Amino acid sequence: MTKKFTSGFFLYLIQVAVFCTLLFASKNTKVMPAAASNGSSHIVFIEDKFDEALKQAKAQNKYIFVDAYATWCGPCKMLKARTFTDDKAAAFFNANFVNVSIDMEKGQGPSLAVQWQLQAYPTLIIFNPQGKPVLGTVGYIKADDLIRFGKQALTKQ
Repeated sequence: MTKKFTSGFFLYLIQVAVFCTLLFASKNTKVMPAAASNGSSHIVFIEDKFDEALKQAKAQNKYIFVDAYATWCGPCKMLKARTFTDDKAAAFFNANFVNVSIDMEKGQGPSLAVQWQLQAYPTLIIFNPQGKPVLGTVGYIKADDLIRFGKQALTKQ
């Protein structure tokens, strides 16, 4: 009888432990926004290929968001680490823009820097689907300001 009691009691304790674990785990579970749950918890960029971004923008009839940066630039690194990884900014920019990140010191970067007359980094520029610049800003900005910047650009031709 003792053997049945201890094995039954042990089974009961395991059931209680599993129940409590599930109960507490469900209370601490956060529902992730759609952008984060589909693997886009950051702004997805085409790297160093403005021509490819322009081609995609024309095909999709989307504006182009350009992150013009330099590898040594501290504010550029902050943008990548903080602003571009914000869930709301990622959802907005991934849905509304073809995003391209360009190292302005390699590949076609130096010639684009001259063409666009860039003076400092980071420089963020939004182009319409035909490749005409419509809005730009220089320096680090927070995610909410980046979203406002993007919304403002979408109203321009």
